[in-house]
Amino acid sequence: MRMLIKLFAATAVATSALTLAIGPAMADPPTGVTPKETDAVGVGSDTIEFLMDQLSFDYNKSHSGAKLYSWDALNPVTGAMGDSIKTKSGCAAIARPDGSSAGILALDANAKTSDGKHFCIDFARSSRGRSSSDPAKGPGGIVFVALAKDAVTWAANSTTNAPASLTPAQLNAIYTCTDTNWSQVGGSNAPINAQLPQTSSGTRAFFLSAIGVSTPGSCVNSTAEENEGVDPALQGPNVIFPYSVAKYIAQVFHSAKCLNSGCTGSPACKPTSAQNKFGCDAHGSMVLHEISGVAPTTGTGSKTVINTAFPATFQRTVYDVVRWASTADNIPAYLEKFFASSTASTKGWICKSSQAATDIRNYGFLTTPFCGTGS
Repeated sequence: MRMLIKLFAATAVATSALTLAIGPAMADPPTGVTPKETDAVGVGSDTIEFLMDQLSFDYNKSHSGAKLYSWDALNPVTGAMGDSIKTKSGCAAIARPDGSSAGILALDANAKTSDGKHFCIDFARSSRGRSSSDPAKGPGGIVFVALAKDAVTWAANSTTNAPASLTPAQLNAIYTCTDTNWSQVGGSNAPINAQLPQTSSGTRAFFLSAIGVSTPGSCVNSTAEENEGVDPALQGPNVIFPYSVAKYIAQVFHSAKCLNSGCTGSPACKPTSAQNKFGCDAHGSMVLHEISGVAPTTGTGSKTVINTAFPATFQRTVYDVVRWASTADNIPAYLEKFFASSTASTKGWICKSSQAATDIRNYGFLTTPFCGTGS
């Protein structure tokens, strides 16, 4: 299920083929419109897709030349997973990558346009860091370029049998199925309904690593789309589910309310000019909970931000992943204008622009002084 209001960044381009009214619309290219071979195109993570939509929109409306585009994790019209997309002109159709790992795999496939001059995917959105199975940072490998800061905590519905706080050890016991009743971890006497996002999710990978679980137990379900509290699998008082703190902040405090309980339809919500252009408030009745007695957020209302005192193990960097290059910062030269550090000789717009910094904050993330740094 997907919030169906995402406005494709290309709509900022001043061409009649791409001109749409300001307001809710689709994020993928309109029928018959495909990014050019020379444009920078990304796929992957659900967690940062709305942020990348906004960054693309703002970059494209103020810059000529090659544009920045970011395909949804799911089909923005139907909510379908893995439907066929053609990322650029001259590229063969592929199954739409859903999640960080799927995006990285698609990037690493190194598919090129029919003339062999350009890659079909230029970057992957990732809400996890490098894993042991990823290509190394070096010739033929990939580079994780820092974008912003996020945190991950556990969420439950507003009516819940869960306690207010869990420790990492208790979360480990829940997701290894050592503890299967809320009474075993300080809650009411009721069975735990442990849920995880789909297997390619970067949030899933990060959360499991943070709680020291390599393989979830057999009691854990993995049917829900990440960061969507309205998902039918996440209803009821016994559910526990990892959630991006930034995505939650963006949904609750900066996004328009859904027009129906399932957050379906086209549009699914109608943002005002004061709300985020991309994404609806799809948190449902989910509430973020504490880890070891520390709240994941601080502040109130639109001033709510990620709590920097939240346990460090559960704070993370989110990335744009690119192919390794022999430039000084190891970012391909044609992508440096988007992603390079503000201190690089070729400064990247995302890391130096005040508009980009505003976008990062409005979508719930924290800016980082390491923006544009590759690892």
